[in-house]
Amino acid sequence: MTTCNHSRWEPSHDYRPLETGTERQAWRVAALTGATMLVEVIAGYAFNSMALLADGWHMASHMLAIGLTALAYLLARRYVDDPRFAFGTWKVEVLAGFASAILLWVVIALLAAESLWRLWRPQAIAFDLALGVALIGLLVNLASAWLLRDRSAHGHRHAHGHAGHDHDHPAPLARDLNRHAAFVHVLADALTSVAAIIALLGGLLFGWNWLDPLMGLIGALIIALWAKGLLVETAKVLLDREMDSPLVTRVRYLLAQEPDTELADLHLWRVGRAHYACIVSVVTHGSCSADRYKARLAGLDELVHVTVEVNRCAENE
Repeated sequence: MTTCNHSRWEPSHDYRPLETGTERQAWRVAALTGATMLVEVIAGYAFNSMALLADGWHMASHMLAIGLTALAYLLARRYVDDPRFAFGTWKVEVLAGFASAILLWVVIALLAAESLWRLWRPQAIAFDLALGVALIGLLVNLASAWLLRDRSAHGHRHAHGHAGHDHDHPAPLARDLNRHAAFVHVLADALTSVAAIIALLGGLLFGWNWLDPLMGLIGALIIALWAKGLLVETAKVLLDREMDSPLVTRVRYLLAQEPDTELADLHLWRVGRAHYACIVSVVTHGSCSADRYKARLAGLDELVHVTVEVNRCAENE
C-alpha cells in the first residue's frame, strides 16, 4: 500500500512585462524599415535591379516581422493579469519569434525563385543609380541592428521567494528570443544589402550582370541557415522540450541527496526566459515530507513553480 503526501510550492513570483527599450526600439525599427523598403522597391523597379528589388521586398517582410515583435511585447503586457495564462504571457514573445522564423523561410523561397529566373533571363540594370539606393539601405540596416542589439538587460520585474525568504533581483540573463528574431531579420536585411552592393559594383565595373541574381541566391542560402537556428530554438520552447537542460541534472542530483529516496518522475519546462516550472514525484522509505524535498530545491533560483508528490511506503506510515 502506498500513501501520498502532495504539496504545491507557490513562491511569490511576479512576472510582469513592462514597456521596455527593446519594445520601443522595435516599433522604431519597423517604421524605419518600412520607409526604406518603399524607396528600395520603387528604385528596384525603376532601375531594373534584381538585387535591389529583392532587398526591398525582403525588407518589406522583415518590417512585418519586426512589427510582430513589437506587438508581441505589447500583448504580453496587456494580458499579464489574465488568469487563463497559467504561467504568464512570456511565450507570446516566443510565438512571435517562431512566426518570424517561418516568415524568413517564405522570404528565402521567393528570393531564390526570383534570382533563378533572373539568371535564366538576364536584364539590363541601371547600376550606378541602384548602387546609391543600396548603400542607403545598408546604412539603415546597420542602424536598425544597433537599435536591436542585445544590451544584456531585461524588461521584466521578478520577485520570488525560496524556503522562507523573499528577494527582488533581476532575472538571470537569457536570450530574448523575440528580440533575437527581430535582430536576425535585420541582419538578413543587411546581408542582402551587402550582396546587392557587391552585385551592382561587379556589374558597373566589369559588366558582370549575372552577379546580381547570383548574389540573391547566396543571400538566400545564408539567411536559410539563420532561419533554421531560430526556428529550432523557438520550437524547442513552444514544445516544452527542456529535459536536456542542465537544470534537470541539478534537480536530480539535489533530490538524490535525501536518503531512502527514489525519483519516480520529473517534468521540467520553461515559463520565462530563464525561469522553469517543475513537477517531481518521489518514492521514499523514510519520513521526509514534500516540504523537505522542496527545501532541497530552494537554492535553484531558476525554479519558480514546483510541485512535489511524495509516495511513502506503507510500512513507514
